[in-house]
Amino acid sequence: MEEVKRKILWADDEIELLRSHHRFLDEKGYQVTPVNNGKDAIESVRNDSYDIVLLDEMMPGLDGLSTLEKIKELDPNIPVVMITKNEEEHLMNEAIGRRINDYLTKPVNPSQIFMACKKILDTRQIRQSQAGQNYVAKANQIRSEIGVDTNWQTWIELYRKICEWEIEIANLGDPSLQQMVTEQRRECNKDFCRFIEKNYATWIDNEDDSPPLSVDVVTEYVMPHIEQGRQVYFIVVDCLRLDHWMVMEPQLADFFNIRRSYHYSILPTATPYSRNAIFSGLFPNEIAKKYPTLWGKAQENENSLNRNEHQFIDDQIYDMGGELKPGSHYVKVLDTNEAQALTKKIGSLRKWPLVSVVYNFLDMLVHGRAQSELLKEMAPDEKAFRNLVSSWFGHSSLYETLKNIAKTDAVVILTTDHGAVRSNRSTMVHGDRETSNNLRYKYGRNLRCEGRDAMLIENPESYGLPSTGIGSNFLIAKEDFSFVYPTNFNEYQRQYKDSFQHGGVSLEEMILPVAVLEPK
Repeated sequence: MEEVKRKILWADDEIELLRSHHRFLDEKGYQVTPVNNGKDAIESVRNDSYDIVLLDEMMPGLDGLSTLEKIKELDPNIPVVMITKNEEEHLMNEAIGRRINDYLTKPVNPSQIFMACKKILDTRQIRQSQAGQNYVAKANQIRSEIGVDTNWQTWIELYRKICEWEIEIANLGDPSLQQMVTEQRRECNKDFCRFIEKNYATWIDNEDDSPPLSVDVVTEYVMPHIEQGRQVYFIVVDCLRLDHWMVMEPQLADFFNIRRSYHYSILPTATPYSRNAIFSGLFPNEIAKKYPTLWGKAQENENSLNRNEHQFIDDQIYDMGGELKPGSHYVKVLDTNEAQALTKKIGSLRKWPLVSVVYNFLDMLVHGRAQSELLKEMAPDEKAFRNLVSSWFGHSSLYETLKNIAKTDAVVILTTDHGAVRSNRSTMVHGDRETSNNLRYKYGRNLRCEGRDAMLIENPESYGLPSTGIGSNFLIAKEDFSFVYPTNFNEYQRQYKDSFQHGGVSLEEMILPVAVLEPK
């Protein structure tokens, strides 16, 4: 089958002198339609379709810029390359402002024209082809790095690479490559869960061999700046995944110098546990012992368990020998009014050495998607949801607040308590009526499910978790599983499939960004 040639419209008042250029382009697979004035170029676009327009800037009658304007009115999306003898910067700026795709200065040779056309028309295809080759090589490298010697640092690096590739390939729009990355992430999650099962309990007892955990965030990232006398904004964005931060981060590059580090969420990767661990610097069983009246017995009641973060972080800093004079300020942002109020009063918060802020909007978006058919339609997959997060952030009060902080000399430590995994599989769980109802973790008496689908924690204290009595244990879901009871199994499986959840063991929930933002 004969290859269909790309169609070029070339407008130049000296078009007859460019026949050698036309022949060269024809040999390269392009069909050139030559015209010698702007009026004929406009009529050609009106009556036919072209893949690209080459437009001389200096033509009698309608000049290049005027012709460009008329062409864009007819077809706003047609790519245009402006060719001119004039090298004045203001002319270039004007042409770029009118949406040209490239700018060439005469004299031009056939190879320059060919490369300009190829760059514009074939970039996506070339990138897809190259990305495919590069990804296969990277995927093989990642597989080779997973083994018996894989440590927590290696897993951070592997997950970072996977996220970067997923974002890049998503931007190329190649479904087959996207599926390859998705499958690799799923396979890596299997190995990661084995790694966590083998090593997590040792991290609780041996701090020297453990990664930075939730309990270490304030010590390692907040306290050093307080000791230096810097004002610190400590911002915890509930349910922020690493890949989501990666698409948010570039939007702040004009305002901050950004240094990204990482920490591991404690288990369960749920707000009452991981966020309290961040603010207190204590594991949940230690919180229960130190603050028995604050923790209580209702471990899953988020409304009661996350009301004491201000006290927790003040006590943690005091226990480390830190001084907060005249004190610290704490804000939990739960709605638009609170968010806007915080944005407006950044200037009045300069007296506080530490300002701690919790943002719940992203967590609301994650959980809202499970309940809203509209959000599911807007974000049917990982790529779309990541785009939704990026769009939300760019128009959010959090973004405006950060821009206002950038006008001060304060340092921002931005992190999260946990991520979320897109759950596509269900596993049957057995327990009594007192069993907690979270979909990714359970605690109660004599809990059990398919062993391959969850971590069974029979001795909660050894995992830094409070015990609720004899026979109490925890089940922590692995990979992308969610817990469903035998009663109405199929109905609940249908209801929760393809929802974002947290509380379990996965790369998405556990490996989390810590960003240090220094105003430029």
